[in-house]
Amino acid sequence: MNDVKIDSVFISAIESSDADRTIVSSVIDLAHRLGKQVTAEGVETSRQASILREFGCDHIQGYLIARPVTASQAEAFLTQGR
Repeated sequence: MNDVKIDSVFISAIESSDADRTIVSSVIDLAHRLGKQVTAEGVETSRQASILREFGCDHIQGYLIARPVTASQAEAFLTQGR
């Protein structure tokens, strides 16, 4: 696998915790040095996304992007081309 995922536990406090910001930025830097792409999980706010963008995070997942859907909802979404 070529991706590194950062757990939502670290993302949830990224706005208020210097320690979590340091951990997240270090993981992103190390992953990139190893040729890996990074996905941050549990992104819920635009400020979290902004911080991750500043750190060079490649992808984000979480409620900010979309709420979870059922398989049938996902299928309908994909077949309708939306």
